[in-house]
Amino acid sequence: MERTIRRGDIYYAELNPVVGSEQGGIRPVLIISNDIGNSHSPTVIIAAITGKTQTKAKLPTHTEVKDVEGLDRDSIILLEQIRTIDKRRLWEYMGTLDKRFLPAMDKALAISIGLNGYSQCPMKQGRLLASLPAHECCPLHDDSVQKKD
Repeated sequence: MERTIRRGDIYYAELNPVVGSEQGGIRPVLIISNDIGNSHSPTVIIAAITGKTQTKAKLPTHTEVKDVEGLDRDSIILLEQIRTIDKRRLWEYMGTLDKRFLPAMDKALAISIGLNGYSQCPMKQGRLLASLPAHECCPLHDDSVQKKD
């Protein structure tokens, strides 16, 4: 019997071939697509997971997880490394992310793709991944500022 793939599940997946700085190889991934899509589509949306917690830069798109079922060490979910893959790339179910990590994961995902007012505002000097709501970022994003013709 085939397992139902659910949001928050962790699988080993084959991510090759890759180009440039994309995460590749056989590695753990987190299913981030919704359960309705997961049940009907031949694809899923995933985020790469790394166990290299000491060498990775701390970005607002990262979610650190500890003591997670299926992961043999503390890890980082790389929410800037998301992609859609065919379900045939999923090899083995490893576990499910504990619900206590979901709010941090959702925030990191929102920052990564610019949802909920999170912005990568160029006006914040030297802060390329500023995790500020857009209205705190710069006037270009503030709906209360009148645009000049």
